[in-house]
Amino acid sequence: MKAITIKYVGPTNTKGSRWIATAEGGHKVTVSYDYALNSEQNAMEAAKALCKKLDWKGTLAVGQDAKGNYQAVFVTEFTTYYV
Repeated sequence: MKAITIKYVGPTNTKGSRWIATAEGGHKVTVSYDYALNSEQNAMEAAKALCKKLDWKGTLAVGQDAKGNYQAVFVTEFTTYYV
């Protein structure tokens, strides 16, 4: 299973707010914060940017963990569970 962790990073003196999406193997992409989107939408855009970089295709689901980071995973009709 491929999983992506998406973390918000606040602004510094030299960089604006941004989202960093990482996956196993050290793969990483940084995306500027888009103020027209909410947090979950920004996280999904960062995940999509990483998928594009790695040429990963599929359907993503995104959710927030207890630490406030977002996690994105690929889903299919065979692995989707409704509870």
